[in-house]
Amino acid sequence: MNFQPNAANEAFREEVRAFLREHLPADMAWRGQQGYLPGDDDSLKWTRILHETRGWSVPFWPREYGGTDWTAEQRYIFEEECYLAGAPSPNQQGVTLMGPVICEFGTEEQKCRFLPPIQKGEVYWVQGFSEPEAGSDLASLRTTAIRDGDHYIVNGQKIWTSNGIWGEWCFLLVRTDPEAKPQKGISFLLVDMKTPGVTVRPITSLDGSNHLAEMFFDNVRVPAENLVGEVNKGWGYTKFLLFNERAFLGAESPALKRYLAKIRRYASQERAGRQPLIQDPVFANRLAEYELEVLAIDMAVKRVLHLGVNEQTGGMAIGSMLKVRGSELHQKLTEMLVEVLGDYGPVHYPDPNEERELRGRSFVGPDFAPGLGAELFYRRACSIYGGAAEVQRNIIAKALFGL
Repeated sequence: MNFQPNAANEAFREEVRAFLREHLPADMAWRGQQGYLPGDDDSLKWTRILHETRGWSVPFWPREYGGTDWTAEQRYIFEEECYLAGAPSPNQQGVTLMGPVICEFGTEEQKCRFLPPIQKGEVYWVQGFSEPEAGSDLASLRTTAIRDGDHYIVNGQKIWTSNGIWGEWCFLLVRTDPEAKPQKGISFLLVDMKTPGVTVRPITSLDGSNHLAEMFFDNVRVPAENLVGEVNKGWGYTKFLLFNERAFLGAESPALKRYLAKIRRYASQERAGRQPLIQDPVFANRLAEYELEVLAIDMAVKRVLHLGVNEQTGGMAIGSMLKVRGSELHQKLTEMLVEVLGDYGPVHYPDPNEERELRGRSFVGPDFAPGLGAELFYRRACSIYGGAAEVQRNIIAKALFGL
Protein backbone atom coordinates (compact mmCIF):
# COMPACT_ATOMS: atom_id res chain seq x y z
CA MET A 1 0.00 0.00 0.00
CA ASN A 2 1.08 3.55 -0.74
CA PHE A 3 0.39 5.77 2.26
CA GLN A 4 1.33 9.02 0.53
CA PRO A 5 -1.51 11.51 -0.06
CA ASN A 6 -3.23 11.06 -3.39
CA ALA A 7 -3.90 14.42 -5.03
CA ALA A 8 -6.88 13.14 -7.04
CA ASN A 9 -8.51 11.60 -3.97
CA GLU A 10 -7.97 14.74 -1.91
CA ALA A 11 -9.52 16.85 -4.67
CA PHE A 12 -12.48 14.47 -4.72
CA ARG A 13 -12.81 14.76 -0.95
CA GLU A 14 -13.00 18.56 -1.25
CA GLU A 15 -15.63 18.18 -3.99
CA VAL A 16 -17.77 16.01 -1.70
CA ARG A 17 -17.37 18.41 1.22
CA ALA A 18 -18.43 21.36 -0.95
CA PHE A 19 -21.44 19.42 -2.15
CA LEU A 20 -22.47 18.59 1.42
CA ARG A 21 -22.11 22.21 2.56
CA GLU A 22 -24.41 23.30 -0.27
CA HIS A 23 -27.02 20.54 -0.38
CA LEU A 24 -27.27 18.79 3.03
CA PRO A 25 -30.29 20.27 4.87
CA ALA A 26 -29.39 21.59 8.32
CA ASP A 27 -32.13 19.65 10.14
CA MET A 28 -30.98 16.37 8.60
CA ALA A 29 -27.37 17.13 9.54
CA TRP A 30 -28.33 17.89 13.16
CA ARG A 31 -30.25 14.63 13.60
CA GLY A 32 -27.41 12.66 12.05
CA GLN A 33 -24.74 14.37 14.12
CA GLN A 34 -26.71 13.71 17.31
CA GLY A 35 -26.94 10.01 16.48
CA TYR A 36 -30.67 9.68 15.77
CA LEU A 37 -31.56 7.10 13.14
CA PRO A 38 -32.99 8.63 9.95
CA GLY A 39 -36.68 8.23 9.23
CA ASP A 40 -38.05 7.19 5.87
CA ASP A 41 -38.64 10.85 4.93
CA ASP A 42 -35.00 11.78 5.48
CA SER A 43 -33.63 8.66 3.78
CA LEU A 44 -35.72 9.05 0.64
CA LYS A 45 -35.34 12.85 0.49
CA TRP A 46 -31.55 12.58 0.75
CA THR A 47 -31.52 9.91 -1.95
CA ARG A 48 -33.50 12.24 -4.20
CA ILE A 49 -31.09 15.09 -3.52
CA LEU A 50 -28.10 12.88 -4.37
CA HIS A 51 -29.75 11.64 -7.55
CA GLU A 52 -31.12 14.93 -8.85
CA THR A 53 -28.09 17.12 -8.14
CA ARG A 54 -25.12 14.87 -8.93
CA GLY A 55 -26.29 11.35 -9.79
CA TRP A 56 -24.64 10.02 -6.61
CA SER A 57 -27.51 8.04 -5.07
CA VAL A 58 -26.21 4.54 -5.96
CA PRO A 59 -22.47 5.06 -6.44
CA PHE A 60 -21.40 1.42 -6.15
CA TRP A 61 -23.92 -0.01 -8.62
CA PRO A 62 -22.68 -0.84 -12.12
CA ARG A 63 -22.48 2.20 -14.39
CA GLU A 64 -25.28 0.99 -16.66
CA TYR A 65 -27.70 0.97 -13.71
CA GLY A 66 -26.82 4.40 -12.33
CA GLY A 67 -23.45 3.84 -10.67
CA THR A 68 -20.60 6.32 -10.74
CA ASP A 69 -17.55 4.24 -11.68
CA TRP A 70 -15.80 5.57 -8.60
CA THR A 71 -12.80 3.70 -7.31
CA ALA A 72 -13.12 1.85 -4.01
CA GLU A 73 -11.15 4.66 -2.36
CA GLN A 74 -13.54 7.29 -3.74
CA ARG A 75 -16.57 5.37 -2.50
CA TYR A 76 -14.97 5.21 0.92
CA ILE A 77 -14.23 8.94 0.90
CA PHE A 78 -17.80 9.70 -0.10
CA GLU A 79 -19.31 7.55 2.64
CA GLU A 80 -16.87 8.91 5.22
CA GLU A 81 -17.58 12.56 4.43
CA CYS A 82 -21.35 12.00 4.34
CA TYR A 83 -21.27 10.31 7.72
CA LEU A 84 -19.02 12.89 9.33
CA ALA A 85 -21.32 15.65 8.06
CA GLY A 86 -24.37 13.93 9.59
CA ALA A 87 -26.04 13.04 6.30
CA PRO A 88 -28.76 10.38 6.68
CA SER A 89 -28.07 7.02 5.17
CA PRO A 90 -30.17 6.26 2.09
CA ASN A 91 -32.62 3.36 2.28
CA GLN A 92 -29.84 0.82 2.86
CA GLN A 93 -32.08 -2.21 2.32
CA GLY A 94 -32.79 -0.96 -1.19
CA VAL A 95 -29.56 0.82 -2.14
CA THR A 96 -26.90 -1.32 -0.44
CA LEU A 97 -28.51 -4.77 -0.16
CA MET A 98 -31.34 -5.49 -2.59
CA GLY A 99 -30.21 -3.25 -5.47
CA PRO A 100 -26.88 -5.05 -6.06
CA VAL A 101 -28.68 -8.42 -5.97
CA ILE A 102 -31.03 -7.28 -8.75
CA CYS A 103 -28.11 -5.85 -10.72
CA GLU A 104 -26.30 -9.19 -10.50
CA PHE A 105 -29.07 -11.79 -10.63
CA GLY A 106 -32.32 -10.10 -11.71
CA THR A 107 -34.01 -10.37 -15.09
CA GLU A 108 -33.98 -7.41 -17.46
CA GLU A 109 -37.64 -6.81 -16.62
CA GLN A 110 -36.82 -6.73 -12.88
CA LYS A 111 -33.92 -4.36 -13.44
CA CYS A 112 -36.10 -1.95 -15.43
CA ARG A 113 -38.93 -2.16 -12.92
CA PHE A 114 -37.18 -2.06 -9.55
CA LEU A 115 -33.83 -0.30 -9.93
CA PRO A 116 -34.87 3.22 -11.13
CA PRO A 117 -37.30 3.85 -8.21
CA ILE A 118 -34.55 2.93 -5.73
CA GLN A 119 -32.07 5.17 -7.50
CA LYS A 120 -34.53 8.10 -7.49
CA GLY A 121 -35.59 7.72 -3.84
CA GLU A 122 -39.18 6.87 -4.73
CA VAL A 123 -39.71 3.63 -2.81
CA TYR A 124 -38.69 2.30 0.61
CA TRP A 125 -37.51 -1.33 0.80
CA VAL A 126 -37.25 -3.57 3.86
CA GLN A 127 -35.57 -6.93 4.45
CA GLY A 128 -37.55 -10.07 5.32
CA PHE A 129 -34.91 -12.50 6.62
CA SER A 130 -34.98 -13.16 10.39
CA GLU A 131 -37.75 -15.22 11.98
CA PRO A 132 -38.61 -16.07 15.62
CA GLU A 133 -36.71 -19.37 15.28
CA ALA A 134 -34.30 -18.32 12.52
CA GLY A 135 -32.13 -15.35 13.34
CA SER A 136 -28.42 -16.04 13.22
CA ASP A 137 -29.27 -19.55 11.98
CA LEU A 138 -30.99 -18.06 8.96
CA ALA A 139 -31.04 -21.30 6.96
CA SER A 140 -33.60 -22.76 9.39
CA LEU A 141 -36.28 -20.30 8.25
CA ARG A 142 -39.83 -21.68 7.96
CA THR A 143 -41.79 -19.10 5.96
CA THR A 144 -43.09 -21.02 2.94
CA ALA A 145 -43.90 -20.15 -0.65
CA ILE A 146 -45.92 -22.71 -2.62
CA ARG A 147 -46.28 -22.35 -6.39
CA ASP A 148 -49.88 -21.90 -7.54
CA GLY A 149 -50.05 -21.20 -11.25
CA ASP A 150 -48.53 -17.79 -11.92
CA HIS A 151 -48.17 -16.99 -8.22
CA TYR A 152 -46.49 -18.14 -5.04
CA ILE A 153 -48.63 -18.41 -1.89
CA VAL A 154 -46.58 -17.13 1.06
CA ASN A 155 -47.27 -18.00 4.70
CA GLY A 156 -45.12 -17.27 7.73
CA GLN A 157 -43.64 -14.62 9.98
CA LYS A 158 -40.57 -12.38 9.95
CA ILE A 159 -39.26 -10.40 12.91
CA TRP A 160 -36.71 -7.69 13.81
CA THR A 161 -37.36 -6.04 10.45
CA SER A 162 -35.45 -2.76 10.38
CA ASN A 163 -37.81 0.16 9.59
CA GLY A 164 -40.53 -2.37 8.77
CA ILE A 165 -43.34 0.12 9.46
CA TRP A 166 -42.16 2.21 6.50
CA GLY A 167 -41.71 -0.64 4.07
CA GLU A 168 -43.38 -0.34 0.67
CA TRP A 169 -41.60 -3.39 -0.80
CA CYS A 170 -39.82 -6.29 0.88
CA PHE A 171 -37.20 -8.75 -0.34
CA LEU A 172 -38.14 -12.00 1.32
CA LEU A 173 -36.45 -15.33 1.93
CA VAL A 174 -38.90 -18.23 1.72
CA ARG A 175 -38.73 -22.02 1.76
CA THR A 176 -39.86 -23.42 -1.58
CA ASP A 177 -38.65 -27.02 -1.09
CA PRO A 178 -39.30 -28.29 2.46
CA GLU A 179 -37.67 -31.65 1.65
CA ALA A 180 -34.30 -30.23 0.63
CA LYS A 181 -31.37 -29.56 2.93
CA PRO A 182 -31.84 -26.20 4.70
CA GLN A 183 -29.71 -24.08 2.37
CA LYS A 184 -30.90 -25.87 -0.77
CA GLY A 185 -34.64 -25.17 -0.63
CA ILE A 186 -34.68 -21.38 -0.18
CA SER A 187 -35.84 -18.80 -2.73
CA PHE A 188 -35.64 -15.01 -2.96
CA LEU A 189 -38.96 -13.19 -3.55
CA LEU A 190 -39.91 -9.52 -3.96
CA VAL A 191 -43.18 -8.64 -2.21
CA ASP A 192 -45.37 -5.56 -2.48
CA MET A 193 -46.23 -4.74 1.15
CA LYS A 194 -49.70 -3.55 0.11
CA THR A 195 -50.63 -7.07 -0.97
CA PRO A 196 -53.63 -8.51 0.94
CA GLY A 197 -52.53 -10.77 3.78
CA VAL A 198 -49.45 -8.74 4.79
CA THR A 199 -49.56 -7.38 8.36
CA VAL A 200 -46.83 -5.25 9.96
CA ARG A 201 -46.64 -4.63 13.71
CA PRO A 202 -44.11 -2.23 15.24
CA ILE A 203 -41.80 -3.39 18.03
CA THR A 204 -41.18 -0.68 20.61
CA SER A 205 -37.62 -0.72 21.95
CA LEU A 206 -36.18 0.52 25.25
CA ASP A 207 -35.69 4.07 23.97
CA GLY A 208 -39.32 4.29 22.83
CA SER A 209 -38.54 4.08 19.12
CA ASN A 210 -40.26 1.83 16.59
CA HIS A 211 -37.47 1.21 14.09
CA LEU A 212 -38.06 -2.55 14.33
CA ALA A 213 -41.16 -4.53 13.37
CA GLU A 214 -42.54 -8.00 12.85
CA MET A 215 -44.28 -9.01 9.63
CA PHE A 216 -46.94 -11.66 9.07
CA PHE A 217 -47.81 -13.27 5.75
CA ASP A 218 -51.18 -15.00 5.55
CA ASN A 219 -51.85 -16.61 2.15
CA VAL A 220 -50.12 -13.73 0.38
CA ARG A 221 -50.19 -14.10 -3.40
CA VAL A 222 -46.89 -13.03 -4.97
CA PRO A 223 -46.50 -13.04 -8.78
CA ALA A 224 -44.00 -15.67 -9.90
CA GLU A 225 -42.27 -12.97 -11.96
CA ASN A 226 -41.10 -11.52 -8.62
CA LEU A 227 -38.81 -14.50 -8.03
CA VAL A 228 -35.17 -13.40 -8.22
CA GLY A 229 -32.94 -15.83 -10.08
CA GLU A 230 -33.79 -19.52 -9.94
CA VAL A 231 -36.15 -21.27 -7.55
CA ASN A 232 -34.36 -22.94 -4.60
CA LYS A 233 -31.15 -20.98 -5.35
CA GLY A 234 -31.86 -18.11 -2.97
CA TRP A 235 -29.13 -19.05 -0.49
CA GLY A 236 -26.44 -18.17 -3.02
CA TYR A 237 -27.98 -14.74 -3.59
CA THR A 238 -28.25 -14.32 0.18
CA LYS A 239 -24.55 -14.98 0.68
CA PHE A 240 -23.82 -12.31 -1.93
CA LEU A 241 -26.07 -9.88 -0.05
CA LEU A 242 -24.74 -10.75 3.41
CA PHE A 243 -21.16 -10.13 2.33
CA ASN A 244 -22.16 -6.57 1.39
CA GLU A 245 -24.14 -6.16 4.63
CA ARG A 246 -21.44 -7.43 6.97
CA ALA A 247 -18.73 -5.34 5.37
CA PHE A 248 -21.01 -2.29 5.58
CA LEU A 249 -22.10 -2.89 9.17
CA GLY A 250 -18.74 -3.84 10.59
CA ALA A 251 -16.49 -1.40 8.78
CA GLU A 252 -18.23 1.84 9.64
CA SER A 253 -14.96 3.48 10.56
CA PRO A 254 -16.41 6.92 9.70
CA ALA A 255 -18.94 6.40 12.50
CA LEU A 256 -16.16 5.39 14.88
CA LYS A 257 -14.16 8.47 13.95
CA ARG A 258 -17.19 10.65 14.60
CA TYR A 259 -17.64 9.06 18.03
CA LEU A 260 -14.01 9.83 18.87
CA ALA A 261 -14.33 13.45 17.77
CA LYS A 262 -17.51 13.89 19.82
CA ILE A 263 -15.95 12.32 22.92
CA ARG A 264 -12.94 14.66 22.70
CA ARG A 265 -15.13 17.71 22.13
CA TYR A 266 -17.67 16.95 24.85
CA ALA A 267 -15.06 15.79 27.38
CA SER A 268 -13.27 19.11 26.88
CA GLN A 269 -16.48 20.91 27.94
CA GLU A 270 -17.50 18.68 30.85
CA ARG A 271 -15.53 18.73 34.10
CA ALA A 272 -14.19 16.11 36.47
CA GLY A 273 -13.70 18.04 39.67
CA ARG A 274 -11.59 21.12 38.97
CA GLN A 275 -10.37 20.11 35.51
CA PRO A 276 -11.93 19.18 32.17
CA LEU A 277 -12.80 15.49 31.93
CA ILE A 278 -10.45 15.08 28.97
CA GLN A 279 -7.52 15.75 31.37
CA ASP A 280 -8.46 12.96 33.76
CA PRO A 281 -5.62 10.42 33.28
CA VAL A 282 -7.80 7.32 33.50
CA PHE A 283 -10.32 8.72 31.03
CA ALA A 284 -7.59 9.99 28.69
CA ASN A 285 -5.75 6.67 28.69
CA ARG A 286 -8.92 4.76 27.83
CA LEU A 287 -9.73 7.21 25.04
CA ALA A 288 -6.21 6.79 23.63
CA GLU A 289 -6.62 3.02 23.66
CA TYR A 290 -9.89 3.26 21.74
CA GLU A 291 -8.33 5.67 19.26
CA LEU A 292 -5.63 3.11 18.47
CA GLU A 293 -8.33 0.47 17.92
CA VAL A 294 -10.21 2.78 15.55
CA LEU A 295 -7.00 3.52 13.64
CA ALA A 296 -6.38 -0.23 13.34
CA ILE A 297 -9.82 -1.00 11.93
CA ASP A 298 -9.59 1.99 9.59
CA MET A 299 -6.29 0.65 8.28
CA ALA A 300 -7.86 -2.79 7.84
CA VAL A 301 -10.69 -1.28 5.81
CA LYS A 302 -8.25 0.61 3.60
CA ARG A 303 -6.25 -2.57 3.09
CA VAL A 304 -9.42 -4.34 1.96
CA LEU A 305 -10.12 -1.49 -0.46
CA HIS A 306 -6.56 -1.67 -1.77
CA LEU A 307 -6.56 -5.44 -2.28
CA GLY A 308 -10.08 -5.63 -3.68
CA VAL A 309 -10.88 -8.85 -1.84
CA ASN A 310 -14.07 -10.75 -2.62
CA GLU A 311 -15.77 -13.95 -1.55
CA GLN A 312 -13.39 -16.06 -3.60
CA THR A 313 -10.33 -14.54 -1.90
CA GLY A 314 -11.52 -14.78 1.68
CA GLY A 315 -13.94 -11.89 1.53
CA MET A 316 -16.58 -13.54 3.74
CA ALA A 317 -14.04 -14.06 6.52
CA ILE A 318 -12.68 -10.53 6.17
CA GLY A 319 -16.18 -9.09 6.20
CA SER A 320 -16.89 -11.08 9.36
CA MET A 321 -13.72 -9.87 11.05
CA LEU A 322 -14.57 -6.26 10.31
CA LYS A 323 -18.11 -6.86 11.51
CA VAL A 324 -16.93 -8.28 14.87
CA ARG A 325 -14.32 -5.63 15.57
CA GLY A 326 -16.49 -2.78 14.34
CA SER A 327 -19.41 -3.91 16.51
CA GLU A 328 -17.23 -4.06 19.61
CA LEU A 329 -15.92 -0.55 19.00
CA HIS A 330 -19.39 0.86 18.35
CA GLN A 331 -20.46 -0.37 21.76
CA LYS A 332 -17.36 0.79 23.63
CA LEU A 333 -17.45 4.29 22.15
CA THR A 334 -21.18 4.90 22.56
CA GLU A 335 -20.86 3.80 26.19
CA MET A 336 -18.07 6.33 26.65
CA LEU A 337 -20.13 9.07 25.01
CA VAL A 338 -22.95 8.58 27.50
CA GLU A 339 -20.41 8.37 30.32
CA VAL A 340 -19.30 11.90 29.41
CA LEU A 341 -22.83 13.10 30.26
CA GLY A 342 -22.37 12.13 33.90
CA ASP A 343 -25.61 12.60 35.84
CA TYR A 344 -27.50 13.40 32.64
CA GLY A 345 -26.68 10.01 31.11
CA PRO A 346 -29.94 8.36 32.27
CA VAL A 347 -32.14 11.20 30.92
CA HIS A 348 -34.43 10.20 28.03
CA TYR A 349 -34.29 12.59 25.09
CA PRO A 350 -37.10 11.74 22.64
CA ASP A 351 -36.24 11.00 19.01
CA PRO A 352 -37.61 13.90 16.92
CA ASN A 353 -38.46 11.42 14.16
CA GLU A 354 -40.62 9.44 16.57
CA GLU A 355 -42.18 12.32 18.53
CA ARG A 356 -42.27 15.20 16.09
CA GLU A 357 -44.46 17.38 18.29
CA LEU A 358 -41.50 17.65 20.68
CA ARG A 359 -39.14 19.16 18.10
CA GLY A 360 -37.71 22.46 19.20
CA ARG A 361 -38.33 21.90 22.91
CA SER A 362 -35.44 22.36 25.30
CA PHE A 363 -34.41 19.65 27.77
CA VAL A 364 -32.21 19.45 30.83
CA GLY A 365 -28.51 18.82 30.49
CA PRO A 366 -25.92 20.00 27.97
CA ASP A 367 -27.10 20.90 24.48
CA PHE A 368 -25.17 17.96 22.98
CA ALA A 369 -26.99 15.37 25.12
CA PRO A 370 -29.97 14.53 22.81
CA GLY A 371 -29.33 11.43 20.75
CA LEU A 372 -26.41 9.97 22.69
CA GLY A 373 -28.54 7.59 24.75
CA ALA A 374 -30.57 6.57 21.70
CA GLU A 375 -27.41 5.65 19.82
CA LEU A 376 -26.08 3.73 22.82
CA PHE A 377 -29.27 1.65 22.97
CA TYR A 378 -29.26 1.09 19.21
CA ARG A 379 -25.63 -0.02 19.10
CA ARG A 380 -26.23 -2.65 21.79
CA ALA A 381 -27.75 -4.69 18.96
CA CYS A 382 -24.92 -4.27 16.47
CA SER A 383 -23.20 -7.43 17.72
CA ILE A 384 -26.40 -9.27 16.73
CA TYR A 385 -27.83 -7.65 13.61
CA GLY A 386 -26.25 -8.65 10.34
CA GLY A 387 -25.24 -11.96 11.96
CA ALA A 388 -24.39 -12.45 15.64
CA ALA A 389 -20.75 -12.15 16.69
CA GLU A 390 -20.66 -15.84 17.63
CA VAL A 391 -21.72 -16.79 14.09
CA GLN A 392 -19.15 -14.41 12.59
CA ARG A 393 -16.40 -16.08 14.62
CA ASN A 394 -17.52 -19.48 13.33
CA ILE A 395 -17.30 -18.15 9.76
CA ILE A 396 -13.78 -16.85 10.44
CA ALA A 397 -12.71 -20.15 12.00
CA LYS A 398 -14.05 -22.19 9.10
CA ALA A 399 -12.81 -19.95 6.29
CA LEU A 400 -9.32 -19.21 7.61
CA PHE A 401 -8.47 -22.20 9.78
CA GLY A 402 -10.65 -25.02 8.44
CA LEU A 403 -12.25 -25.58 11.84
